[in-house]
Amino acid sequence: MNIQQLEYLIAVDKYKHFGKAALSCFITQPTLSAMIQKFEDELDVKIFDRTTHPIRTTDVGIQIIDEARKVVDSVNELRNKASLLNNVLAGKVNLGIIPTVSGFILPTEIFDFLEKNPKIELNVKEMTTDGIIKALKAGELDAGIISTPYEAAEEFYQDFLFNEELMLYSPDFLEKKDCFVAPEEIDTSKAWLLEEGNCLRNQFQNICHLKENSVKPKNLDFSSSSINTLIQMVDKIGGITILPELATAQLSDVQKTKVARFLKPFPYREISLIYYKPTYKQKILDEMTAFIKNSLKEKLNFTKNPENYVGVKPE
Repeated sequence: MNIQQLEYLIAVDKYKHFGKAALSCFITQPTLSAMIQKFEDELDVKIFDRTTHPIRTTDVGIQIIDEARKVVDSVNELRNKASLLNNVLAGKVNLGIIPTVSGFILPTEIFDFLEKNPKIELNVKEMTTDGIIKALKAGELDAGIISTPYEAAEEFYQDFLFNEELMLYSPDFLEKKDCFVAPEEIDTSKAWLLEEGNCLRNQFQNICHLKENSVKPKNLDFSSSSINTLIQMVDKIGGITILPELATAQLSDVQKTKVARFLKPFPYREISLIYYKPTYKQKILDEMTAFIKNSLKEKLNFTKNPENYVGVKPE
């Protein structure tokens, strides 16, 4: 019996499929199956019922896997303590990030953090806020990055990351210098929105009373989870969409001329790191939080004049 076998058991229990579990563990399916069979033979128990689809964890298997999780957590905590004693930041972290944030901090702040700390293994998944909360409760994630305050996340620990201004994107702003727009001036019938349940969509709706989009083709039923897709729709068809400030750094020079700000007070969204409880991975989370905060502090407009801003809730 070894730690790897316990990790394989946990993976099969999670995915209810040997092939998917093998992929998540970066080994072949025959190897994973053989290791689990060896474990079952050693303990003389049947962990999984392989005759069902999906695979079912037996009653005995459920108890064995509960103990396996405790052992794996203890081993990881021991490894982390050893790393801290050696003054090395190391370990594996599973992190969920909402899509309207991940594309703007993953290739910059988070990549830079990982380059500085090569012994950290970060597994990042794009997920909705509700998906992150559910995965945290299930123990599938160590932490999540979401827009706060969020009522369903109040039971979690929260570490503030940054405040980000919300802007507007439309060809109507071309060749207008220092363009500032009042919410009541926006033709809300031309607004391109993210899919239902997306925090940024809710924030746009909280700023402006939005109507059905009148610029899209009548025979098009459209929903998107990507800000970049909405930008392309505005570029191609026209209309208007909301844009988080960090997204403007990825725009071309021509596209930047289509960006406008709301009139003061400027709306902003708060982004935070949430986690279920402090664990042996806390040092990594603390260092990552501090790195992101310090990196973005001077990049964002909010830092310069916070008194000119008003927060917009994500729900």
